[in-house]
Amino acid sequence: MNKTELIEAVATKADLPKSTVASVLESLEDVVVTTVSKGEKVAITGFVSFDRVNRAARTARNPQTGEAIQVKASKAPKVSAGATFKAKVKASK
Repeated sequence: MNKTELIEAVATKADLPKSTVASVLESLEDVVVTTVSKGEKVAITGFVSFDRVNRAARTARNPQTGEAIQVKASKAPKVSAGATFKAKVKASK
């Protein structure tokens, strides 16, 4: 399901105009990205959580040459599924 299909599905389920659902979804994306970029966690209990992790600097190897290279410290997004979401996915067979 892509973003357009998600908007249509939510609009149908909630009996709302697609434009309203699209606006809410875009606002949700903006808030999550902005908050996580600041280093704060966003959690929708039971569904999903968004966080930022700090990766330490490290030494890696170039797979083609075997040469050691230094990888700088970085930040990366982390998304974790909530317990209720995991349980429902595991139960649906």
